[in-house]
Parts: sequence; C-alpha cells; structure tokens
Amino acid sequence: MRAKSNEQQLSLLVKALLSLENEEEAKNLLADLCTIREVQDLGQRIEVARLLRSAMTYNDIAEATGASTATISRVNRCLLYGSGGYRTVLERLEESEKDHD
Repeated sequence: MRAKSNEQQLSLLVKALLSLENEEEAKNLLADLCTIREVQDLGQRIEVARLLRSAMTYNDIAEATGASTATISRVNRCLLYGSGGYRTVLERLEESEKDHD
C-alpha cells in the first residue's frame, strides 16, 4: 500500500477537526493526537496571538505566558503575514465571548 501524501494527511486532519461537535471531543482528540507539551504549546501560541492583538509588548507577553520572544515573534509574523488562521479564530472567540456576556 502506498503512503498517503502530506496533502492527503493534512486534509484528513482538517476533516477530523471539522467533525468535532464540542469542547470535550476537541480536548479528547488533542489528548490522543498530541503530547501534553504539544497541546500546551498550541494553547500558548493562541494566547500569545490574543495578547499581541491587544497591543501588549513582547516582554509583557513573555512574562504573562512564558513564551520565548522567538515564539512571540513567529506568532506575530503569522498574524501580520500569515494565512489568517489566527485572525479568524480570535475574531470568533471574541464574538463568542460577547455573546456570553
């Protein structure tokens, strides 16, 4: 059997993520799919992106999250020049927070 291409594997991952129906299912998949450290790193990056959008300084973000300045810089580059994933998620999270207030 031939190995699936990276693009096919990415497509499968995206479909798996889109199939999740709630927070518990998402947590369960992340626990099965990633190491604890990988899940922590992913969460940290989203928090870094949120704080960057709120105009916090790199030093304040590093102190608040424990992220390295290299990670903060990488997330900032993605926010400025990336494909819009962080922006989409953060806007939806902000909307969700407004709806629950």
